[in-house]
Amino acid sequence: MQEVRIGGKYRHFKNKEYRLLAIAKHSETGEQMVVYQAEYGDYALWVRPFDLFFSPVDREKYPDATQQDRFELIEE
Repeated sequence: MQEVRIGGKYRHFKNKEYRLLAIAKHSETGEQMVVYQAEYGDYALWVRPFDLFFSPVDREKYPDATQQDRFELIEE
């Protein structure tokens, strides 16, 4: 797993860029969640489970993906 950088810019494997804003806890389950913001369009805020944010790309579903991980740090 790659290093977590609050404030870091990450590239999604589909080539869009996002800013990691915080690591939060789900209020019901305690699961760690990543709070991140699009660096394009309406700059929408998103939440995704920590383990999914930092997971490898599903090669069966996306065999042509050029990144190893779903999100990769590109700028600190």
